[in-house]
Amino acid sequence: MSELKLRKLMEHTQRLREQLELPRIKVSEAGLTLIAYVKATKDSLLPSVWGPVDKKDDPFQTQGGGCCSVI
Repeated sequence: MSELKLRKLMEHTQRLREQLELPRIKVSEAGLTLIAYVKATKDSLLPSVWGPVDKKDDPFQTQGGGCCSVI
């Protein structure tokens, strides 16, 4: 039982060491990046902000015409 615990602890320690190696950025930098993305990316669900969306550019517009078809 103690060998199993030791192995689990060693694996956990290794995962923590791997996480320490991950690149980090400051929260302020991440926030600025997110704000820039939101300002630059048009959202068709917010027509009051971006204006009306063309039907061809609207991903939520149903494609095809008419009603449902039964197969």
